[in-house]
Amino acid sequence: AAASSNSDMFDEIVMAEERFHGEGYQEGYAEGSHVGVIEGRRYGSLHGAKIGSEIGCYLGFALTWQCLLQKCMDEKNSKKIKALDSLVGMIQKFPYEDPTYDKLQEDLEKIRGKFKQVCSMLNIQSDFRISTERSSLTF
Repeated sequence: AAASSNSDMFDEIVMAEERFHGEGYQEGYAEGSHVGVIEGRRYGSLHGAKIGSEIGCYLGFALTWQCLLQKCMDEKNSKKIKALDSLVGMIQKFPYEDPTYDKLQEDLEKIRGKFKQVCSMLNIQSDFRISTERSSLTF
């Protein structure tokens, strides 16, 4: 019985490294997962706010120009208004509430392209920049 007890004690000592390695891995994995979720949430909020700000500027721009062009309707303005209507429609269909939408970046690029097209039709230089210091849309 004493030999069996000594054998169990030596097995515990020999297996301690493996046991501690496994426990350390589990603790590290749990801590990393927790920190990853927090960091991911923070990054997602910041990135989502930037996209929302950009799209909000495009919508405000389009609605303002729609109002301005409504006053003098002619053939040139009719084409511009159709392009503005298209931009507003694209923005209204944009899936703000679905962060898992698989074509989010693709649709965002289409909106940016339409915005540039509208600016070109209106002979306006567009320059949208987002930085941590300030956000601006200049004309």
